[in-house]
Amino acid sequence: MSHEVVVRICEGLEEYRACVALQKEIWVEADLEIVPDTVFVVAEHSGGQILGAFDGQRLVGFTLAMPGLRNGSAYLHSHMTGVHADYRDCGVGRMLKLFQREEALSRDIHLVEWTFDPLEKRNALLNLNRLGAIARRYVPNMYGITSSPLHHGLATDRLVAEWYLDSPRVLGALRGLLPEPAVAECIEIPAPLEGWKASDLPQVQKRQSRLREQFAEAFAKGHAAVGVVKTAQGSAYQLVPWSDF
Repeated sequence: MSHEVVVRICEGLEEYRACVALQKEIWVEADLEIVPDTVFVVAEHSGGQILGAFDGQRLVGFTLAMPGLRNGSAYLHSHMTGVHADYRDCGVGRMLKLFQREEALSRDIHLVEWTFDPLEKRNALLNLNRLGAIARRYVPNMYGITSSPLHHGLATDRLVAEWYLDSPRVLGALRGLLPEPAVAECIEIPAPLEGWKASDLPQVQKRQSRLREQFAEAFAKGHAAVGVVKTAQGSAYQLVPWSDF
């Protein structure tokens, strides 16, 4: 792999179609579930983002974001970020997010949101610990049961990440200077869970249902998920009272 990966705005139908092809390779979904190139065109023309990570001429990662409006202010909903298998765990996903932040701020957009699977610890670590996003909303089975093998036939429960791009929390996270949170409660993710996805789906479904209840209770109390830490049982979400926004 080259170390000269460059992130930039994708331009034109050919590059949008390269994003669609990479999407198909990553998610392996049925045609009905694939986001087509026409949606990429609409996103570009309506104030969204289509960002690509390129190794030379090869597209190795992309982000698709749509424009939104919340409380009278524009924001971006980052619907999809994917990285080719050969380039994972090399910082490409973080590069895409950092470019996304700079591009959004250049247009006076200060909030980006996206969803992520609460069962996926690596995504949670990037989103909360390294990027400084918070999560205060849990959406059960947001996209329905999909055909993607990445979803293992599970309900697509999602946490909603809120990334306040120029907030003190995000600036601290990007510098690696986030203070230890004053944790009010933790929600555990057992270490064997990843293996259960292949061998014991009912056990994963049981744990997923419990997570729904725990996050619903925590968010009803005004708590936000702000980090993930290792524990003796596996890992745990850290939740704190949140009223800054």
